[in-house]
Parts: sequence; structure tokens; C-alpha cells
Amino acid sequence: MQKPPSGKRVMVLDTSAFVAGFDPFGVREEQVSPPLVEDEVKRNSMVLLRFHTAVESGKVRIVMPSQPFMEQTKACATSVGDSFFLSETDKQVLALALEVKARGDTPQIVTDDYSIQNVATKLDVGFISLATFGIKRVLSWVRYCPACHRTYPANAKTTECVVCGTQLKRKPQRAHQTVSSQKNQQNNQQ
Repeated sequence: MQKPPSGKRVMVLDTSAFVAGFDPFGVREEQVSPPLVEDEVKRNSMVLLRFHTAVESGKVRIVMPSQPFMEQTKACATSVGDSFFLSETDKQVLALALEVKARGDTPQIVTDDYSIQNVATKLDVGFISLATFGIKRVLSWVRYCPACHRTYPANAKTTECVVCGTQLKRKPQRAHQTVSSQKNQQNNQQ
């Protein structure tokens, strides 16, 4: 049984938080990040310096999410059709947020990645965007062939149309409620 959130907010930092200039020293809340974020920030020396400084000073803790939360994240990502668009790092960020939530705290993912935001919304985990507006509604995806219009499930293993060989694209399957109306509905239930 899940504990109700205690109100203690924990910031879960994605790679895009560091790339967008998020300052871990300007936040009082506990901050965590999964191990694979470091691999992604190595591409930019200034971002890597900011990351290492935050970790070495103890402002950001590196935490590996547990396997059950990784599995739950992967299942949710598959159900909404974002599994092909999430890196292993993205999945660790989401799983870590789920783990924070399961221990009774309130996770807040700091990310500009729309696929992370989409899955986080489906998992009922909050997020903060830094350089973008963030998603407006939860999306479920379908993959399709732009040449012959054949459709495939979002989790189809193939990247090319089996009929004509054209590279598949994705589009929203159907509109879901907006993120803000979903939050309002949750608040009314509490």
C-alpha cells in the first residue's frame, strides 16, 4: 500500500535541467538524479562542471532507482506509446520519481523532455519545465506509414512499414484530458 505524500518535495533532476541552466544551489528541497544523467552531461564541459559541483557539495545525490520502479515505468511508457522515445536515462528519472513517491514524498521532475512529461503525467508525478512550456495534455501515440497510411501500435518493434518500407512516424492517437484539468480533478478527489 502506498503512503500518502508527506508534502516534502523532492526534485528529481533530468539531464535537460542541467543543460537548461538549473541551479541546484538556488533550491532548498532535496535533489536527486539517476546515475545515467552524468553520462549525458559529459557532452558539455560547463554543464558537467555544474553537475559535478552539485554532486560533490552534497546538493544533489545520485540514486539508482530500484528494479520494480523501472519495470513500472517501462510498462507505463509502453502503454502511452513513448517507450521508443525515452532513453534509459529518461526511464531512470521517471523510476526514481516513482520511488520517491512510494516512500511518501512528493517528487517533482525537472525536465523539458515532452516524453518524460507525458509519462510522468500518466504516473501522476509532477514536473517543472525550464526552457519550454511543458505539455498541455496527455498523449497516447500511434505509429503510421506516411506513404500507405497503414497504422501500427506505438510499441511495434519495426521502424519501417512492412507493406512499402517507408520510415514510420508517430501521431497522437486520441486527445486526453488536459494536464491542468487532470490536476483539478485529482484535487477535487482529495
